[in-house]
Amino acid sequence: MASVSTRRDQTTIADVATAAGVSRATVSRVMNGRSTVDPEITERVRRVATELSYRPSNVARSLSIGRTHTIALVVPDLGNPVFQQILRGVTTAAAPSGYRVLVADSAEDPSEEAAIALEARLRCDALVLVSPRMPDALLADLVPQVTPVVLVNRSLAGADVPALVVDYAHAAEQVLEHLVSLDHRRVVYLAGPAGSTSDAQRREGLRRVLDRRPDVEVVELLGGSDIAAGHAAVDEVLAARPTAVIAFNDLVAFGLLAGLNEAGVAVPADLSVAGFDDIDLARYATPSLTTVAVPQAELGRHAWKELSALIDANQGASHATRFDPSLEVRASTGPAPRGVVRSQAARTEPRAPETSGLAAPAPGDVVRWETDGDAVGLRYGDLRLARYQQGDRLPQVHAPRSFLHPVHTLAGVPLTDSGPVDHRHHYGVSVAVPDVNGTSYWGGRTFVTDVGPTLLPNHGRQLSRALIVDPVEPHLLHDRVRWHDEHGVPQLEEDRRLDAWLLDTDAWVLDWSSTLRAERGALVIGSPATNGRPGAGYGGLFWRLPIAARTEVLSAAGAGEELAHGSTSPWVAYVQEHGERRTTLVLVQPGEPLPWFVRAAEYPGTGPALAWETPRTVPAGGTFETGVRAVLVDRALDLDEAASFAGRVR
Repeated sequence: MASVSTRRDQTTIADVATAAGVSRATVSRVMNGRSTVDPEITERVRRVATELSYRPSNVARSLSIGRTHTIALVVPDLGNPVFQQILRGVTTAAAPSGYRVLVADSAEDPSEEAAIALEARLRCDALVLVSPRMPDALLADLVPQVTPVVLVNRSLAGADVPALVVDYAHAAEQVLEHLVSLDHRRVVYLAGPAGSTSDAQRREGLRRVLDRRPDVEVVELLGGSDIAAGHAAVDEVLAARPTAVIAFNDLVAFGLLAGLNEAGVAVPADLSVAGFDDIDLARYATPSLTTVAVPQAELGRHAWKELSALIDANQGASHATRFDPSLEVRASTGPAPRGVVRSQAARTEPRAPETSGLAAPAPGDVVRWETDGDAVGLRYGDLRLARYQQGDRLPQVHAPRSFLHPVHTLAGVPLTDSGPVDHRHHYGVSVAVPDVNGTSYWGGRTFVTDVGPTLLPNHGRQLSRALIVDPVEPHLLHDRVRWHDEHGVPQLEEDRRLDAWLLDTDAWVLDWSSTLRAERGALVIGSPATNGRPGAGYGGLFWRLPIAARTEVLSAAGAGEELAHGSTSPWVAYVQEHGERRTTLVLVQPGEPLPWFVRAAEYPGTGPALAWETPRTVPAGGTFETGVRAVLVDRALDLDEAASFAGRVR
């Protein structure tokens, strides 16, 4: 019978003991660093162990000395670079003492933190709890079960446990005071996870500033802790109309920056953005991110210092150590944009309009279009009523097009807004259509079925081919416009006509009519509504009004945005308060009314919709006409008065 032999390749402690001529217990004491062995014997044992390539068993060693020489780090989200840097600090500090670090991620779930921490402690000699999200009561119950333990970014009143805390309240004060110094008065705070103690501290710091500065307003919005949360918050942030945003951390700020870039919002020219933590990528963001620097790696190193003191009974640990962050000002914050609308609490008297102080029209003066710099202006005497701009310098993502802005009442109150913070691609009065054969002439994001608003490279451009002031009737302006798709290919022609006349001593009329000609093939005009987004049938001649202290919508159906939106009322009116002034804008559809797209609560803007619920097709060689007559009145009108004005110009 053939014999079976086994070969043992791994050197054991018995092999070392035999070769060194000592007992296995002596080898064990030498390899575990005990000082009770004679130096000469220690040297001989180590030399033999090296020659035999002996590696002691960690399991056996742990059983022998009652330690695993590992510690555990429990974090809410290991994907956060802050926690990665704390881990690095702990690891590098613990390594010289022969300790290794295990990591457990609670995935921002407070209900699982305690169980994860208990399991980790069973496998290790000690624990570091970083930014635990669990309530104080649960944390107080957990700490005695997992000691020795050190808390990072969290303290526990009455507990004999070392805590390393960052003064996030002071950090938030620094950020907000920095923004206030740049004349920001309405700021959004994108809050962090609900269970985050450091988020509560940030809020406390913001409140301290608000107590000192009653002219400042902070709007708190639910954010999160990661890039996706910041990106998802863009629409809500813009709807709040701030001039600056403070994000819970740098990751949230990164997501917000990306979303703002997609929406065509310039940072910091339109909106300033700041974060917390100063992670490594903050200085390389576009633009570089203003943030509060937290000593992340130092927190990890100090956590090991406190933990090693607890493990070694001969040393004492501290009860609490506070770290002060420092503000790092970079390119993402700048002065508040001029002319922004302040919050109602901080609203001041509006600046005098640019027509203020000009002489009133003399008898015989007429409304006329004339050259106005690189644009064409509409004047009545010395009053500039409107300015028609080519828009050729607009960014491609805004679908460049000619537009009217500003448009004033006879008293000089502007009733248009251009490039507002909430929708940077809104430009006064213009023909803007979100979908013509797949090309966007609206600007910004395109609504995609089952996806939502998405930034696509599909923005077209409207180019003026012949802009002519009528030589006989100077109140008439003609513009021949060619629409080019995103590839620069001509898609359709538009004949545009702008007329103006006085109606009363406090009212004048602007008549915009456009004829779309499908000379290069059939046109299919769509909107977000025709692509599955209910109530979003916008597209066509669109009038963007400025935000006012108060805005009321009137229509033939009555008072209220909800009655006008989607209706085929012959007219709609916007009654607004601008400080001490009252104005009314009445928009009338001369022909068969199209459904009105109406916004007032979110932002003031309206226009007849070319494609409300179903796409509109213009056959090859066919035409389609659209337009409105606008009456600008320097007083507030009621329902009957608005209907009367509409009837006079229809």
